[in-house]
Amino acid sequence: MTRTSATLVIVLGLSLSNLLGGPATIVPPEATGETAETEWEFSLSISTYLAQHSRDYANPSFTVDRDWLHLEARYNYEALKTGSVWLGYNFSFGKKLMVEATPMIGGVFGDITGIAPGYAISINYEPIEFFTQGEYFFDSAIHAGDFFYSWSELSYAPASWCKVGVVVDRTKALGSSFDIRRGPLIGFKYKNVDLTTYWLSPGTREATFIFSVNTNF
Repeated sequence: MTRTSATLVIVLGLSLSNLLGGPATIVPPEATGETAETEWEFSLSISTYLAQHSRDYANPSFTVDRDWLHLEARYNYEALKTGSVWLGYNFSFGKKLMVEATPMIGGVFGDITGIAPGYAISINYEPIEFFTQGEYFFDSAIHAGDFFYSWSELSYAPASWCKVGVVVDRTKALGSSFDIRRGPLIGFKYKNVDLTTYWLSPGTREATFIFSVNTNF
């Protein structure tokens, strides 16, 4: 094609674009594929519990999100040697004050068995964030086994790569009568990896360190 012919084609193309109501835009084919791939979001978290006068254990969890859909699997959360699977609905609102919430329903199986409606809520007003998740477990074996589990943390981020705060935990994972534990937290972030350390019930026999690693991909 000669230079004159190429120029004529460009002019005709721009004229046609203007007639259709806007400038011509070229979208590379690979861009569409990248957009489709990013619709799915995955997260893997492993929390290692080191108890002063009790059993050490790890609590892994895996989540999958796509738009409103939330899927999750946990182990050693409601009780040791116990797993749970969850189905939830994601929604969010707000800009400067951002609220994200996910109501869920789960099935629990293992050393204890039952169903559990639950939730996860995050409220972010930079640099302050409040996060809480909870569930009410209905034991299929005995009514006395019903219990409300919750984990809540309030943190302040002096920089984008670190945070400090406090945490409150209510659990029966170890089967003890000491249900509510509180303590400080400190966390660090590097790229898509979050490292957080918690110190529950400091200065007591139930003192527990938790080292949590979370990655998103």
